[in-house]
Amino acid sequence: MHKIADDVFHIPLMPRNLINCYVIDGVLIDAGIQGSGRKILKSIEGHNVTKHALTHAHADHQGASKKICKKLNIPLLTSQIEQSNAETGFATRNYPNPNALIPRLQQKLWAGPGHKVGQILHEGDMVGGFEVIDTPGHAPGHISFFRRRDGVLIAGDTMINMSFLTTLAGLRLPPAAFTTDREQNIASIKKLHALKPRIICFGHGPVLRDMQKFDDFVGKLA
Repeated sequence: MHKIADDVFHIPLMPRNLINCYVIDGVLIDAGIQGSGRKILKSIEGHNVTKHALTHAHADHQGASKKICKKLNIPLLTSQIEQSNAETGFATRNYPNPNALIPRLQQKLWAGPGHKVGQILHEGDMVGGFEVIDTPGHAPGHISFFRRRDGVLIAGDTMINMSFLTTLAGLRLPPAAFTTDREQNIASIKKLHALKPRIICFGHGPVLRDMQKFDDFVGKLA
């Protein structure tokens, strides 16, 4: 587990930051795939994790949620729209084509069992010192977390900071095959840009501290 800022820690769950989760102010954000539970639990040993929240309930974010929540006896927090997917474990429901080969494999191999949501998060709610920001598009109920005092942003999958093909770092839109509404997602990225973050943490790819790269990326969006 790597410290990013005060009370913000990064847990890379796969090599080259292919899948990430975070601990912010004692709250675990996202939980990788179903096989990620052991690594997450080992990484957070010695840390007082009291809640678990999801940016969205896709298979590479909710996979170990049930295992983590049951082991630590902590509540699961999601947006209202993502609640059903989180509780049923049907993590690919909102993909453009959930019956395609890759979504079916993700559902079978990556998605974890559903777990009851203990708290619904709405825009403006506080999770520790982080404000909940509605950022739909990649998933209908996608949310991000922003700490205004130092500009730390947990952006989930509104954008990714790597190529899944080469694993090289670089800002990109999330893959269209897993994104419910591209235009809505772009609007969410611009909403996050207006917050003027200073550190951005992603579901996929390394943490970004060079905000000129974010400015340039947003400037090129249609």
